[in-house]
Amino acid sequence: MLDVDLPVTLDATEARVAALLQTLTIQEKIGQLQQVQGGGGHIPDTLAQAIRDGAIGSIINEVNAQTVARLQAIAMNESRSGIPLLIGRDVIHGFATVFPIPLGMASSWNPEAVERASRIAAHEASAHGVNWTFAPMLDIGRDPRWGRVAEGFGEDPWLTGVLGAAAVRGFQGEDLTAPGSIAACAKHFVGYGASESGRDYNSTNIAPRELRDVHLPPFEAAVQAGVATVMTSFSDIDGVPATANRELLEDVLRSLWGFNGMVVSDWDSVRHLSVHGLTVDDRGSACQAALAGVDMEMASTTYAAHLESLVADGVVPMALLDRMVANVLRLKVRLGLFEQPVIDQAQLPLVGNEAHLIAAREIARESIVLLTNTMHDGSYLLPLDASALRRLAVIGPLADDAYEQLGTWIFDGDASLSTTVRQALQSAVSSNTEVVYARGLATTRSHDTSGFADAVLCASNADVAVLVLGEEAILSGEAHCRADISLPGAQEALLDAIVATGTPVVLVVMAGRPLALERVAHKVHALFYAWHPGSQAGPALTDLLFGQHSPSARLPVTLPRVSGQIPMYYAHKHTGKPATPETVVDMQDIHPRAPQLSIGNTSFHLDVHPSPLFPFGYGLTYTWVDYDAPTVHRAEVPLDGTVEISATITNRGAHHVTEVVQLYIRDLVGSVTRPVKELKGFQRIPLAPGERRTVHFSLPVKALAFTHRDLSRRAEAGRFHAWVAAHSATQAHVEFTVHA
Repeated sequence: MLDVDLPVTLDATEARVAALLQTLTIQEKIGQLQQVQGGGGHIPDTLAQAIRDGAIGSIINEVNAQTVARLQAIAMNESRSGIPLLIGRDVIHGFATVFPIPLGMASSWNPEAVERASRIAAHEASAHGVNWTFAPMLDIGRDPRWGRVAEGFGEDPWLTGVLGAAAVRGFQGEDLTAPGSIAACAKHFVGYGASESGRDYNSTNIAPRELRDVHLPPFEAAVQAGVATVMTSFSDIDGVPATANRELLEDVLRSLWGFNGMVVSDWDSVRHLSVHGLTVDDRGSACQAALAGVDMEMASTTYAAHLESLVADGVVPMALLDRMVANVLRLKVRLGLFEQPVIDQAQLPLVGNEAHLIAAREIARESIVLLTNTMHDGSYLLPLDASALRRLAVIGPLADDAYEQLGTWIFDGDASLSTTVRQALQSAVSSNTEVVYARGLATTRSHDTSGFADAVLCASNADVAVLVLGEEAILSGEAHCRADISLPGAQEALLDAIVATGTPVVLVVMAGRPLALERVAHKVHALFYAWHPGSQAGPALTDLLFGQHSPSARLPVTLPRVSGQIPMYYAHKHTGKPATPETVVDMQDIHPRAPQLSIGNTSFHLDVHPSPLFPFGYGLTYTWVDYDAPTVHRAEVPLDGTVEISATITNRGAHHVTEVVQLYIRDLVGSVTRPVKELKGFQRIPLAPGERRTVHFSLPVKALAFTHRDLSRRAEAGRFHAWVAAHSATQAHVEFTVHA
């Protein structure tokens, strides 16, 4: 082991990295750029020898703390260089304790909740030897057919940026060397969420302006938050795969934004450059990725096989190789791995402890969106009065499944920590209430209706039926895309059978994506969209059902009526012939011999209403919050000024609530076409019954910047509308003017 011992301070980091570089052979340098799969709790002889030879810089998917300690000992004590390993793992929405899927956490509109969940996940992962997570995912999700929409924060770049930065802070903490801090990774850079047809790994067609205004801003927010690493996307941008895209990795990420961290490929994506048809072979792929700015190769081994000869042939400069290696070494120094390659578990809270489960319950509670709540017997069905219930029916394939409620992309989630909806409801009611249960369907995909009779019997004799439908975890996530996003299997038929009993129905949807629910939403008395809520799904939902807490979650995505409306998102552009309520004509109302132009020419589908089923930002509480019309402090502001916007809100109901007050802006006339609305701020405002509060937003005019025809990004003078509202479909607004 070489002796390169310098103090780990910000001032000394670069000197230490430079000193380390000078000691490494070219083979050892290339070894630092290689990430390989772990042995699943044991260390194969070939892996141990590769580490001794300095041929490995990182291990992925090894989460046995004792095994990691042995791997680090081999790297530091038995290799010539003595450089510790990066231990990577997908820690997406929890470790043993599982929080809602990121799309669910986005429904909280609460960056503090996201940061808290990420911090707990980092603590639990760190206790198992992990020092690097491949999260947060910052891809904009505007196509719910795409399975990985579950891993992101929704359709809006501003909200995604705020929550993504919070996740970075949670994973990394204030000090990366502190116990329980792990390196975060902003992925997938960039545009992966725009995969055609919502199909994973597919091509993307993103215009340069859309790229800069929609897809890049969340990554810039993560860089500003200090994210340690960035992962490239599987997809291409205008014909250039992200893993070979120097314009994005060098010109934007490093030069424009000043990112000085490490760039890692996605799994096998360097080798797949030849599958894209960009290169002839692995040598060409290694060359393109290195020249583009990819520092570390995940899983595939094209760097190990070809970088040395590429440097020898002068194709890849030695200076570039040194920079790539320096980026890896810098991260290892920043993490404090040379001093403490493995965290002592005694320094961290116990995995899955009571405090972590309480946090999971609270965050899940803030992430469950109440979409409908209708009248029954003269009052709103929810919240339920537990003391008045004689019999409560709990029905559905997801009502009592400890694993499925955890959601997608959970490799270390402990289902034994889960409390299901059935279990929580049983615990929440007194002995005077009988809780009856029927699964109804074996899985959400099943068409076997043999379980319907038991389910109908349960509902028929109950005061209320809680029906838990949706998708199993396996139906979302990477490579799990769906062309039809309605409820799968015979679930709609099960719902119809339960509704036909006449018992009031509370529908709870657990899913990894927005589902198209037009055929069912109006049939039930109340509808919760719970996403996959994680370990404490049951207690979180029970808190809301019985009114211990009022729902506060809001949709981070638009819910379409049917699959054919996709993509559907609130921040769409103006059209030349927009549809209005007066111009929309239902297909069934058209006369068989109607003239071609008799229904006019506007932008809508004949067979579905052009509005969404539920708009972005929407969600109900157990009270009524009135919004006064918004006002501006000054109706005219300069380009270098700040717009002050206010609105007064009042809680007209009898429940304490947290209202998510949202600020939207519209640029009325631009030098290029602009969205009809853009989210520019939000605040979570607690309100007691009868309380009236004025909410203030200070919006710098520079936040109104957009990409112009010359691809420069700046704000411009003109007229704007502003909304301070409960959701994106609100109409009352105020106007202000920006002058040069």
